[in-house]
Parts: sequence; structure tokens; C-alpha cells
Amino acid sequence: MQPKRVVITGLGTINPLGHSVEETWNNLCLGKSGISRVETFDTENIASKIAGQVGNYNVMDYLDAKEARRMDQYCRYAMISSILAMKDSNLDSNHPEKLGVITGTGIGGMQTFEQQTEVFIKKGPRRISPLFIPMMISNIAAGRIAIHFNARGVNFNITSACTSSANAIGEAYRAIKFGAVDAVIACGAEAAVTPLTLAGFSIMRALSTRNDSPETASRPFDLERDGFVLAEGSATLILEEFEHAKKRGAKIYAEMVGYGATCDAFHITMPAPGGEGGAQSMRNALLDAKIQPEDIQYINAHGTSTPLNDKAETDAIKNVFGDYSYKLKINSSKSMLGHTLGAAGAVEALILVKSIQEQKIHQTINLNTPDPDCDLDYNSNGTIPLEIEYGLSNSFGFGGHNATIIFKKYE
Repeated sequence: MQPKRVVITGLGTINPLGHSVEETWNNLCLGKSGISRVETFDTENIASKIAGQVGNYNVMDYLDAKEARRMDQYCRYAMISSILAMKDSNLDSNHPEKLGVITGTGIGGMQTFEQQTEVFIKKGPRRISPLFIPMMISNIAAGRIAIHFNARGVNFNITSACTSSANAIGEAYRAIKFGAVDAVIACGAEAAVTPLTLAGFSIMRALSTRNDSPETASRPFDLERDGFVLAEGSATLILEEFEHAKKRGAKIYAEMVGYGATCDAFHITMPAPGGEGGAQSMRNALLDAKIQPEDIQYINAHGTSTPLNDKAETDAIKNVFGDYSYKLKINSSKSMLGHTLGAAGAVEALILVKSIQEQKIHQTINLNTPDPDCDLDYNSNGTIPLEIEYGLSNSFGFGGHNATIIFKKYE
């Protein structure tokens, strides 16, 4: 069977920079930070006291109040971004068996887990909610989205740490490419700005402690970076078979042409020396896209603002692109958004699609003192126009997981 073409026909997001694609994109182009002090719980005994949090929103603008109460926050975010993306796509479910849902989350229902654990300890097992398990489990967003849209095709969740939703998009692409379904709602969601999660990442010394200056704390590729900034949110992309989209007159943002996934098989948290696994992931995606490294104009980097990751990703890019790596334009959306963990792949894929559509890329903010080991062009001087035919996005996660996706300007 001839592989099918896959295009992007819908986008939706809710994150620290906005409750819509346009608001998010505009704030990125303005170089605005979404990082602030955590005020929703006590951080006195936690080293890192900052995060990228979704601002005030009314869940009842999107969901029935009773339905929303039966969801963890991560699931609400997933539902909201998917509702927005499906509305944007104007895709119907006349053939529900050909519409799939694939989600990605690194942690899932952490807020529910913490709340119900406290109930269990203080009041005993008979007082925990009967909804505890179906609110907490990481696959429930995929199930909820399917129920909402009557999507009866392929349906599952991927948990591969910070690579989760990049893998979700990649597997959605493959499901369409090889004919399993006509369209997939591909979503990444995370709501892990909680006391236990913030404390857990802090005790690992993975997080920035630049608490007195939250807006400048996330500084990918900067010599003075001291860790990532925890964040929350969701993004959904509607992936659709090209002929199916064309037949219904769908708006097409971009075409997905490549996907690569590997494992370092090296360490539970540290990237492999020289970024070997990430380099192979990029090679696999280029091979899948049937293009050469020099065909790429832009990379939306994983760029976490951690000492090891930023250097490893830089080394991986040099490994794959050689001398051409110095001609590439690169940026890190996490400089403004923080790190949304399992949602990051989807959030950054959405930003990559917008960059291709708008033919410009946003700044990497807070890159004031370049690290000599990170010597590529990370676009530290504002939003710039850029002719992009092919763009690439990387996601790397604890456990050595790596994923790369490639989008192409739609012709």
C-alpha cells in the first residue's frame, strides 16, 4: 500500500502564555514570559518556588460543570485544547471508526493523586472518592476525548516522560500514514504544578531556583542556566489524511513528513554523551521524511535550560548537521513557557506549525551570556522572519527517550 500523506488541519492550546493559539503565538512573538511565583500552595520548604501556570479561565466555557468536576486538572486541559482544535478543524465524526485519539502525558492525574492520598491518610480508605482511579489514570484523557467526539478508532495514551506527546503525534502520523484511520486528535496535557511534583523535581536539583526573578529563570543555552522551570498546560493537533482533508475543503496548516524515536539506553535521567540518542532520532526523522539535513531551515529545540540537556542537544545537532548546523535557526519555547513535561512535545509542535504558517520564529529569551559549549544560532535577538520549508522539533525525556518530528510547508 502506498503510504498516505498526513496534514495538520486543527490547532488548540491552553498554557501559561494563553488560552488560545493566537494569544499564545502573539505573546511568544512579543518575548513575554509566562513564569511567575507559585501562589496556589505553600512553597516555603521547597527550593524552587516558581512555575509556568495556566491563568484564570472558566472551565464552564468549555465543559459541563458536573463533567468537569469528575476530571483531574490535566484532563480538563486536554479536553479544552481538543475542543478548541476540533472547532478549528471543523472535522466531524460521521465515520467514528476512522477517527482516533492518541494522548501523551508524563504524570497524569497528579492533583487527584495528592488530594486523595491526603484523604486516605487523614480519614481512612472508606472516605476516598470512588472516582479516584478514573480521575487519576493517565489514559483517561484519551477516553474522555473519544467519548466527547464519538471517536471509535485507534485510542491510547503514551507515557514517555517529556517525550510523551511528541510520541503521541508521531504515532498518530503513522496510524494515518498506513491507513488505520482518516484522522487523529493528538494531544499532550500536563497539570503537575503541585506540591509533591515541585518538591520531587526540586530535590533532584533539576529546577531553577532563580525565585527572585521568575521571568528570567528559564534560560536555555545560557551559561548561567541552573535548571528548568516546571509548567502546565495542553496542546492538541488534528492530524488528517491529505485526500480526506482536501475532499472536505479543510484548512491545512502544514504537512507532517517525518518522525523518529530512539532510546539512549544510558541513564535514568542524564542524556547520553554527545547526545547520541537525540542525534539518531533526528536521523531517523530525516530518513522518514526522505530529505537531507540541509533541507531543514529551523529547529524548535527541546532546550530545557538544564546544563546537561542543552549541551547534549547542541552536540546532537552538530552530529547530524555538521557545518550546516551553524546556518540553522534554532529557538527554545521553554524560555517563555517553562517545561510542560509530557505536554511539551505537543505544545512545541503547535508552535512549529505556527512558525511555518507565519514564516517567522520567536526569540529565545534570557540568553544573555552564551555558553561556549552551546555555540549555535538560538535566535536571542527578537522575533525574525524566516523562510521555512521544513522545520524540526525535538523532545527528550527521562529514561533516555527521544522523539523528533518534521513538518513541511503545505504546498
